Amino acid sequence: MSGDDDWFERAVGADDADDEATETAESETDTDDSDAELSDDSAESEFDPDPDAFDGFGSDAGNAGGDPESASDEEGDSPFEEDFASAFQNAPDPEGGFGGGPGEADPEAGFGGLGEMGAPDSGPTESFDEGEFESAIERIHLGIEGLDDMILGGVPKRSLISVIGSAGTGKTTFGLQFLNRALADGKRGVYVTLEESTDRIYDTAEEKGWSFAEYAEEERLAIVHLDPVEMANSLASIRSDLPDLVKAFGADRLVLDSVSLLEMMYDHPSDRRSEVYQFTRSLKEAGVTTLVTSEASGENPYSSRYGIIEYLADAVFVLQYVRPSDFQETRLAVEIQKIRDANHSRETKPYEITNEGLSVYRQANIF
Repeated sequence: MSGDDDWFERAVGADDADDEATETAESETDTDDSDAELSDDSAESEFDPDPDAFDGFGSDAGNAGGDPESASDEEGDSPFEEDFASAFQNAPDPEGGFGGGPGEADPEAGFGGLGEMGAPDSGPTESFDEGEFESAIERIHLGIEGLDDMILGGVPKRSLISVIGSAGTGKTTFGLQFLNRALADGKRGVYVTLEESTDRIYDTAEEKGWSFAEYAEEERLAIVHLDPVEMANSLASIRSDLPDLVKAFGADRLVLDSVSLLEMMYDHPSDRRSEVYQFTRSLKEAGVTTLVTSEASGENPYSSRYGIIEYLADAVFVLQYVRPSDFQETRLAVEIQKIRDANHSRETKPYEITNEGLSVYRQANIF
């Protein structure tokens, strides 16, 4: 068995070691707890078995030793609060001392410079950087001008992105532009198409000024054309092999155009949902940021044809036609329906399909 294959045995061995350590720790709990509760400021003090020694324990916030003569005579004092105050008074200071300062126990200063009222001192405190907290999740840009500005920080890496739109709204261009951003940065990408031929994809990219043919020659781009009939007959094999192939290629981004043809292969809704779920799950297992395009529903432009992919995706972008009441001008508009783990604009913004791809007018309104 190789070093990579014995991880389970190591994990089990670690669990056994943890169990033994737990039993040892539990057997010493009573002794440790008693010593901790009866410790005072003097390292040379000894345990006194006389019950009278506990009469005044913790009654004075400034007397951690529990001297009976200094016990409070007031009635109604809470032993819990007094014990807490005593423990708090003598807790180690982060600066290296006890109570009010390094190396000394100052009953007036409390812990770390806290006074009698518990007010914090005016010393420097560590500030919480909200930006650092949000940056824990690695994010990427789509490569679409204006739309990236609507996403605060970018889309989380390894997300499943869905682009929903009717015919002519630029779904394929969206996917190519998304892939080109990674390729232009020296990374790798895979484009899986169920609709267009490989040559057609090269031509479309070339029209936008994207050197997909050159990227393919450099072995940084793989365009896979799958016939829908062939895919229907070999879906299980494709679903199983695709993640391994993508990992072997070292792809950073993957585009599937479109998932609607996959959905159309199944007549029964339960089969459709199951297969689409399994397929998108296999894409996530590939460990790359994946974008799938989907036809919009004929009844609802904000929903995919079968209303499945938007619930499985981590991010959903809706492309649609917007027509005024007078029908004088038809515009294209984009809306971010959701992005998990990322803040984004809720506005609907106009965009155009230009010779350089999609361009979103972040500062403009629809009409």
